[in-house]
Amino acid sequence: MSDYSQENFPLQSVAVTNSPFEATQLDSDDASTKLARSAAEAASERKAGDVVLLRVADVSYIADYFVLATGFSRVQVRAVADAIEEKIKQDFHRAPLRIEGKAEGNWVLYDYGDVIVHVMMPKEREFYNLEAFWGHAERIEFNDR
Repeated sequence: MSDYSQENFPLQSVAVTNSPFEATQLDSDDASTKLARSAAEAASERKAGDVVLLRVADVSYIADYFVLATGFSRVQVRAVADAIEEKIKQDFHRAPLRIEGKAEGNWVLYDYGDVIVHVMMPKEREFYNLEAFWGHAERIEFNDR
């Protein structure tokens, strides 16, 4: 028998009301929203394909938003990633906490803490299918053109 059987988990979640963090969360969410949209705009300006914003805050503690974009060559993946990094630096005076995959150019990940940006080649995007994996997250409309 597994240590992770159903009886080890609560049957219902408990809602917290009148939280002292409520106002801070709204301000943080607003900043996160702006940062995510800014990253999506930068990707779109560099002609990234299928730019998607997912609001994962309600389903995960990892981040508030994921930004997903496709580059059609390693050079374009890096160029899109660079454009996003530069726009965030200019508009928000923030540098990513972590950068992964830039040397390879197949999948570049920027972790800004509250926003995680993924710029991928089509093969990686199809294989990992983050939209389906995070399918229970809210998809935010983004008019990229």
